[in-house]
Amino acid sequence: MAKKNLDSAYLDAFILNALIEDIGDGDHTSLACIPSHSKAKATLLVKENGVLAGLDLTKKIIHHVDPTLKLKTYFKDGSTIKKGDIVFDLYGSAHSILKAERLLLNCMQRMSGIATYTAQLVKQCDGTNAKVIDTRKTTPGLRMLEKWAVRIGGGANHRFGLYDMMLIKDNHVDCAGGVSVALEKAMAYQQRNKHLPIEIETRNLNEVKEVLKTASKLKRGKLKRIMLDNFTPANLKKAVILINAQFETEASGGITAKTIRSFAKTGVDYISVGALTHSVKSIDLSLKAHIS
Repeated sequence: MAKKNLDSAYLDAFILNALIEDIGDGDHTSLACIPSHSKAKATLLVKENGVLAGLDLTKKIIHHVDPTLKLKTYFKDGSTIKKGDIVFDLYGSAHSILKAERLLLNCMQRMSGIATYTAQLVKQCDGTNAKVIDTRKTTPGLRMLEKWAVRIGGGANHRFGLYDMMLIKDNHVDCAGGVSVALEKAMAYQQRNKHLPIEIETRNLNEVKEVLKTASKLKRGKLKRIMLDNFTPANLKKAVILINAQFETEASGGITAKTIRSFAKTGVDYISVGALTHSVKSIDLSLKAHIS
């Protein structure tokens, strides 16, 4: 799907809610231990190699916490970082820095982990036409941030939600009464309503053939993409040949860094990987502060 512009209202609301969740009625440890007038310098230290993501978000977090804080950056989102690198120095109120610390670290660590894994998978697809894309398997409330990190890592976004694409999954097919019935109903709905792109999931070559037959006979409606779920690379290649570029193709189902190249070499257009967001390991980053 096309890249969705970041929604500034969403980001503002996310940051505000996250700060309220963390600070509540005050950072009482800082209030107790550190004089209110104290100034500090904080350094973001990289403790693990990876791809940096979340720095632009951190700038917004810092501005929300205290617009007087001064940030000096040495990298940008999408940069390759290694253990020992310093990403930025932050100067200003010690109380404000400590209020921002956990939120910016949580966001940057997770987003950098997503960007790092995405970049690994994208690299495995070098020399093929396959594009690595994400799924809806995101952390509730963090979808926009996690999909932002996928793009920073060199991947692309699938649909953002149930509202911007019709994806006919196996449950839709089974509840509707079959592939043909589900596709016919979706195409009819498409013409009557929002003209959303349609994708349909298939589980075997027979279902692929049924989709092709149904799509070719219908005079109204338009199918955009066929998902090939849990196909072996051998069967995936057969399906891609069968579809013959009539529709976009997408491979899905438990694809990992170890197996993705075998799928990419089949000629498939997209490879969706839920693990980009649902089970990624955060990158180890640390914010060290001292009174300046």
